[in-house]
Amino acid sequence: MSVLDQPHYHDEDAARAWLEKVQWPKGPVCPHCGDTGRAYIAADAETHRGRYRCANRECRKDFSVTTGTVMERSHVPLHKWLTAAYLMSSSKKGVSAHQLHRTLGVTYKTAWFMAHRLREAMKDGGITPLGGAGKVVEADETYHGQKDDPAERKKPGQRGPAGKRPIAALVERGGSVRTFHVASADKKTVEAIVRQNVARESRLMSDESSLYTKVGADFAAHETVTHSAGEYVRGDVHTNTIEGFFGLFKRGMKGIYQHCRETNLGRYLTEFEFRYNHRIAVGVDDVERTVAMIQSIRGKRLMYRDSYSVGV
Repeated sequence: MSVLDQPHYHDEDAARAWLEKVQWPKGPVCPHCGDTGRAYIAADAETHRGRYRCANRECRKDFSVTTGTVMERSHVPLHKWLTAAYLMSSSKKGVSAHQLHRTLGVTYKTAWFMAHRLREAMKDGGITPLGGAGKVVEADETYHGQKDDPAERKKPGQRGPAGKRPIAALVERGGSVRTFHVASADKKTVEAIVRQNVARESRLMSDESSLYTKVGADFAAHETVTHSAGEYVRGDVHTNTIEGFFGLFKRGMKGIYQHCRETNLGRYLTEFEFRYNHRIAVGVDDVERTVAMIQSIRGKRLMYRDSYSVGV
């Protein structure tokens, strides 16, 4: 039986029950005051499905499992939200808004907005440094697409990254990746990212770029490979892990999404980062990845005006 044959991907009541179980394993939690387990079903719950009323005398506000989440005030049925969450979580290179539009039977505009709301849910927000004693963190930067401002775009015949959108990234081998859409991948910016996100006890690995020469001295070791001389691996010294992530990201952006405004690039990076950090190699399957996303939908409501752009 396919995962998508399960009731909560087809039936609204089953979808709400599943969502409540994932969001509230110990009973309803009031999003207004934080009171746990004392809410009761509101009198108008038949008209407004899934509505609860907080039992805290100082609160007494109504809420549902979608209050304060990316799904709040959405007219899209919950089972379609859960289907979209599963498809985005399980598709290695992503799923386009056009595909969601056809699969879910919603308008393209609705599918596009749903996808961006779910990308907001994928945000980790973790501040724990990557790496640690005996661990390796790889650092690298890349570029994807031209800047939106015509004045900043690459001139015909011009070589190199000028006019392109810079991305910096760090990955702990066997662990997580962190990506950063930056205004400029210059030394000051890259050094700040590395210092703020990598534990000093780590071994830092990069290519021969001068961006890492100074900051590398802050770590237990800074080892490099010289790509310009055809050196890509020397023992366990390489940047193949981060380059593999960049390759997956670019294949997805070129083959699935195709068009992305500069203002939305960070959200697409978040999506690929989320799937990488919850990958099968670290013991997370498609269903568990979907649950991890759903557990993070609270407190991340996104208004349409905050996400509007042209393209997928």
